[in-house]
Amino acid sequence: MSGTSADGVDVAIGEIEGRGLDMTARLVHHEQHPYSEDLRRAIHAIRERGEAKLSELARCAREISLHYAVAVRQALALANLTASDLAAVAAHGQTLFHDPPNTIQWLDPALLAAEVGCQVISDFRRADCAAGGQGAPLVPFADYILFRDATKHRVLLNVGGIANLTYLPAAGSIDQLVAFDTGPGNCVSDWLCREMDPQGPGFDADGARARRGQVLSEICDRFLGHPYFDAAPPKSTDGPAMIAAFQQAMAGREYPLNDLLATAAWLTATTIAVACGNHAESHSIDLIASGGGTRNKAIMAQLASAFPPDTRICTTSEFNIPADAKEAIAFALLGAATLDGVPANVPSCTGARRAVVLGSITA
Repeated sequence: MSGTSADGVDVAIGEIEGRGLDMTARLVHHEQHPYSEDLRRAIHAIRERGEAKLSELARCAREISLHYAVAVRQALALANLTASDLAAVAAHGQTLFHDPPNTIQWLDPALLAAEVGCQVISDFRRADCAAGGQGAPLVPFADYILFRDATKHRVLLNVGGIANLTYLPAAGSIDQLVAFDTGPGNCVSDWLCREMDPQGPGFDADGARARRGQVLSEICDRFLGHPYFDAAPPKSTDGPAMIAAFQQAMAGREYPLNDLLATAAWLTATTIAVACGNHAESHSIDLIASGGGTRNKAIMAQLASAFPPDTRICTTSEFNIPADAKEAIAFALLGAATLDGVPANVPSCTGARRAVVLGSITA
């Protein structure tokens, strides 16, 4: 998995048993492999411009695929496994553009298959889009398998570049799930760091700068007026759209970086909390978070303040799935469903007309 933050590849090697909704998954090994600085800059440039030369796209696909291959080979070596131990590599690809029904998850699956030495399942969104869906979110299928509970309402929250949630009602069926993108995760914060501190790491490490800033209410009011937040799910968005909305909310004025980062963290937490209040049980839920945003202490502190005191807020690490590995293990489950010919989109979440088998297999 490489998310919209475009900081690198998360590899989860999973041992999966069963079929369909009866699958179980055990995490064997998790490895993170950062993108090179040149590749990271190239991806962000394409996403922010919304266009690229053909030569740039071709080079980017090759570099992304080679980074994927190195990440998988490193994970296999550290787990004392070889490619022959794998049924397949389920690879999401790098999101370059997402505005349903148009979406691009960039990867060369043939190159990845050749470099790793086993078949690759990729391009998971397109079949759902062809069936009239958003192509996102796709992880509710895995969330239901891994986290459903007979007595507890749970919300699975992923805070990547974009934040998204899956609401799992207690003892509910998969057709009762609600899932959608709530709005920005880390994308606005990361963009601010790239733009205003170009010599820095490109992100607000641990949310330290946001915690030193003040929330700018005038920006919050303008940002929350964006029509996306009033739209009913199914819905999905992308980093460039949320960054553009934040730029518009800044209204051409200059502000201290720390205050902008504090504002971005507040908006991430607030849009998550409002989404939960509108579309999920707002009391007595387990809010189970994952993604890089869980390391941002400003976001997590704002989340704790935004939810009722009886909300249990934790991470997937408490369920033996590291917060950085959860999305990758979800795609392992989606890949297993593809190999079994089992539909793995959830139409109530994506808006598709029917359930479909996701992904393409490259030998």
